[in-house]
Amino acid sequence: MRKIITLILTASSILISNSQEKLPINVEKSTIKWIGELTFHFGGHDGFIQFKEGHLVKTDDKITGGEFTIDMNSMTNTDIKQEEGKKNLIDHLKDHDFFDVKKHPLTKLVITKVTYSDETHARIEANLTLKGITKPINFNAEFNYQDKTMLTRFKIDRRKWNVYYTSKVKDYAISDALGFEVTVKL
Repeated sequence: MRKIITLILTASSILISNSQEKLPINVEKSTIKWIGELTFHFGGHDGFIQFKEGHLVKTDDKITGGEFTIDMNSMTNTDIKQEEGKKNLIDHLKDHDFFDVKKHPLTKLVITKVTYSDETHARIEANLTLKGITKPINFNAEFNYQDKTMLTRFKIDRRKWNVYYTSKVKDYAISDALGFEVTVKL
């Protein structure tokens, strides 16, 4: 009987010490800034895309995973001042030769591994699904547990997700790298 009680207590303590908690993100306060740059000139375009939903996974007081859905129809532009120019750019980016938003309105990022270098900095491995294509990516992130915030910046090679638009004017060719600055708030 004593062995059974000891076994139950041991199993319970293991389960409690490895408990996971889903932490829903605040989609109103979380931001995704996108940055597209020119290849041969300084400049490019930037704007924001909104999270539709998402959560981080916490295990033993550390972030160990997460899943996020991004609404591609929420894409905005912040660098063009003229409204018609903004609309034309966003319509172009939503078209089939860029993100094909009509066919693929959602993008998903799933964190598969978090490796901490110290208490607040980590290397994150994730799967990014864009235009129906899932590819692995990795990036560094900083956690502020007091503010309940995760910050990261990373770039992806757009060609891996079949985003193949090329400019007809070489001097204004867009870079294959797409940049993202992300703030996740709980």
